[in-house]
Amino acid sequence: MTHSSRTVRRTVGAVAVAAALTAGAAAPAAAAPGGPAHAATGAAMEQSLRTSALPGMIATAVDEKGSWSTATGVADTTTGQPRSPRERFRIGSVTKPFVATVVLQLQAEGRLDLDDTVERWLPGLVSGNGNDGSAITVRQLLNHTSGVFDYGDDPGMGAALFAPAFLTRRYDTYSLEQLVRIAVAHPPVFAPGTSHRYSNTNYLLAGMVIERVTGRPYGEEVERRIIRPLGLTGTSVPGTTTGLPRPHARGYSTLFGGSATPLDVTELNPSMAGSAGEIVSTTADLTRFLSALMRGRLLPPAELAEMTTPGPHGSGGLGLGSGTLSCGVTVWGHDGGIHGSSTLALTTRDGRHVLALNANADWFRDKLPLAEAEFCGRPGQPGRPS
Repeated sequence: MTHSSRTVRRTVGAVAVAAALTAGAAAPAAAAPGGPAHAATGAAMEQSLRTSALPGMIATAVDEKGSWSTATGVADTTTGQPRSPRERFRIGSVTKPFVATVVLQLQAEGRLDLDDTVERWLPGLVSGNGNDGSAITVRQLLNHTSGVFDYGDDPGMGAALFAPAFLTRRYDTYSLEQLVRIAVAHPPVFAPGTSHRYSNTNYLLAGMVIERVTGRPYGEEVERRIIRPLGLTGTSVPGTTTGLPRPHARGYSTLFGGSATPLDVTELNPSMAGSAGEIVSTTADLTRFLSALMRGRLLPPAELAEMTTPGPHGSGGLGLGSGTLSCGVTVWGHDGGIHGSSTLALTTRDGRHVLALNANADWFRDKLPLAEAEFCGRPGQPGRPS
């Protein structure tokens, strides 16, 4: 099969929220009390299970009336075990807002500057084949304007991520540096700062910058600065751990067109995604994280303003994308995809209304109706994403 950049980016990270707002038999939904306010969300979830042939889905929403969680479909297509809102799952590129938050915290502490070059912190790494780390800033990593090639688009790496090789290579271990070197073996896709293109390599480099600045792996900084202070008890940075903490659903994949039927891909080595997409979390934890972020619990006002200011060339914010729904509500957040899991986490700018959802299948594409249902009260058509 042809490993297009669009497909590969969805594999190990997925695109940001602006793109998310485009495009087994299910068990009955089991919802916590939520009243009519979330009825449209529950209905949209049921419809998504039918139209996308998903095994199951879970969601948590938080608004001024409190927290509401629901589950529909199955966690295991063999046993028929229903999904539960308590489950842990791989969040894919929803990892990126965590990484961007740590980078911005380091700027607030005066330990780095977003306009520092990559060469300053990672000398000699981004070089050769037209790559020049001295021309790329940390800011350009976070808003995907660096032009650095996406390592998943490399033919050899693509073969490792897709059928049939994935089934034999799913337990391979990769370092961040190894994946970056795969990327810089290719020329940049454009000169730094001249365009915008989503590249998971940007966040591998951001993770490496965090380690160089702090002396600790990026995952330890995420745990120390975000997970523990917010009490995110269902969130972890797995490193090379191939299994998921319980409770969890089974994850299913068609290997992006390589398999005629869904395969169980629950176990894999998440180092294939690293700081671009390895974190494990829950829907409740993701809503808590986004709400705390937007309410200023993690970043000072100046850094939060930078994070939520759209960049050049339609690049969105730093680690976050934004989109305006048909009812005029603008939401911020990120989409995430990795083998066997599709995630969406969205919030209003004030952090008062938040939604996080997950499907235990990686072919779930059209999440717009769910965002429309939760934030507008009905499935609808997208506004103009920013």
